[in-house]
Amino acid sequence: MTRSIIAFLIALLVSFAATPLMIRLAKRIGAIDVPKDGRRVHKVPTPRLGGLAIFLGFLAALLYMYKIDSRMAGVLTGAAIIVTLGFFDDIKPLPAKFKFLVQIIAAVIVIRSGVIIPRISNPLYFLTGKEYIHFGIWSYPLTLIWIVGVTNAINLVDGLDGLAAGISIISATTLLVAAHTTGQDFAAFLALILAASTLGFLPYNFNPAKIFMGDTGALFLGYMLSVISVMGVLKGAAALSILVPIFAIGLPIYDTLFAMIRRASNGKSVMEADKGHLHHKLLDAGMSQRQAVITLYSISAVLGFSAVVLVEATLKVAFVLVFAVFLLASMGAKYLSQAEVDQGSNKADL
Repeated sequence: MTRSIIAFLIALLVSFAATPLMIRLAKRIGAIDVPKDGRRVHKVPTPRLGGLAIFLGFLAALLYMYKIDSRMAGVLTGAAIIVTLGFFDDIKPLPAKFKFLVQIIAAVIVIRSGVIIPRISNPLYFLTGKEYIHFGIWSYPLTLIWIVGVTNAINLVDGLDGLAAGISIISATTLLVAAHTTGQDFAAFLALILAASTLGFLPYNFNPAKIFMGDTGALFLGYMLSVISVMGVLKGAAALSILVPIFAIGLPIYDTLFAMIRRASNGKSVMEADKGHLHHKLLDAGMSQRQAVITLYSISAVLGFSAVVLVEATLKVAFVLVFAVFLLASMGAKYLSQAEVDQGSNKADL
């Protein structure tokens, strides 16, 4: 416990101390986010590369606490590739297809190190008599899709000051509790130092932001959250274990899926940026940046709490909880749609 507290403090303090250095570095090498289109919410040029401070805090705490084995070497190699990709993309935007290819390479490396989803608990055990669903050879493509998908999900939700950082802290804390409850102590430790390093960065990133995490941070956080969930709760024995990480990282996943559906239905590429994300809708409904961020924090926290409950819930309780969450989500979506319509009508009247 004492070493974990020390590791938490190392991750927090290294990240906090490194962030001002990243501000200077970003200004020196031109890694600046200029608000040149209507999709961006900020009004003044802002340094990127804050994610590098998050990565340094995470790495310092990990090296203090553990000797690196072959599995963790694969995880860190994939992380280094992701961070390097984000670093260069923050200096000069790279083609989306190239970024996607590099993410696949990073995911393959970590899968080859042994981080895979071999099976999940069978929610229909009472009907089939089979306790687990084994994926066999399909474990590899399913794990690949999960890692690449979550890596991009955090990146897509990074649209307001402090939003991606705060949601990542909530998601990592949820995975920490879930992994510890299921006896996956190493995954819990990784979640702990990931939350700590992101927390050290957040004071500089909350509105009004002095620095953005950029793709360096958003891709790294998404990558690590996906890996931690595979190493931890997806291997648990919860009745609906597959839903625990989906709820823990629920908000970015929801936003990403609907972004893909929205873009495809409009005849656009799923990789093409737009202004239809949840945070955009909250702003269109009349909220300030801070109000929108706090609202999305709250939703993420509710989903995180639900994920923790799912870990030890009976099958009946789990199904009731899932139904309640989806009911609330549909009500929230309906409210947002109506609020956006009302706001548009008010603007038209003016």
